[in-house]
Amino acid sequence: MSEIGIKVADTRYFKNVLYYFKRDKLAFLGGAIVIFFALVGIFAPYIAPHNPVAVDLQRRLLKPSLEFPLGTDQLGRCMLSRLIYGTRTSFSSALVVLAGILAIGVPLGILSGYVGGWIDNFIMRLADIVLTFPSSIVALAVVGIWGTSILNIMLVLVLLWWAPFARIVRGTVFKLKEMDFVMAAKAAGTSRLNIIVKHILLNAVSPIIVLSTLKVASIITHIAGFSFIGLGTQPPAADWGIMLNDSRQFISSAPRLMVWPGLTIMIVVFGLNMFGEGLNEALRPNSN
Repeated sequence: MSEIGIKVADTRYFKNVLYYFKRDKLAFLGGAIVIFFALVGIFAPYIAPHNPVAVDLQRRLLKPSLEFPLGTDQLGRCMLSRLIYGTRTSFSSALVVLAGILAIGVPLGILSGYVGGWIDNFIMRLADIVLTFPSSIVALAVVGIWGTSILNIMLVLVLLWWAPFARIVRGTVFKLKEMDFVMAAKAAGTSRLNIIVKHILLNAVSPIIVLSTLKVASIITHIAGFSFIGLGTQPPAADWGIMLNDSRQFISSAPRLMVWPGLTIMIVVFGLNMFGEGLNEALRPNSN
């Protein structure tokens, strides 16, 4: 197997990656933030102090207290509970979108890079066309036809954001298929499917992981943005974008309503970007 293949498959390589994260404080901090919010989303029902959609107008706009650590919103709902459940909404939506993007982009990238010829030209021209469509305008068109729904927004992101993955995977496969270990597998009579799965896909994992981590940050930001303008997640569901939208009219009297979800989005995006950049450096073949 090639040097890259050895590094991907060797457990010592992952120990080197962990060592890199210990040295890079920002990357380590980013990873800690991502893990923290992922755990918050997973265990949201167990750590949220209140029902995130329970309305109590007698407790509206309360300041932070022991009962409500971040206060309550204009409908008397616990801000902390809504932030916690908003984490679950944001991460689960982002992961579903990412899974859809990978399901389209990775196979097309492998097919394009490995087969080449007219198939490569067709897939790459299709990717070029997809990249010309702005997601916001397409989302508005889809919502205008099928109505406001987070599922419609997620579908738009999947159909438009697979192209960068296909391009990166295609470039990686294009290089890998000419390497000695792939040529040796071909000479040994290994089937095309086994070559792709056991040799090429294994060695293309690193750039896919890095791009996926960075893309999740963009997905979360876009979903929150669409929810903010009323096109994504719909009330009364707990969502960071909805919380920002609901708090606009109280920006002068109760600015904390906008600060908490805005700060949460900023921290999550920062953590994902730092974690992704750290992975990008740590997973380079010549970085360890």
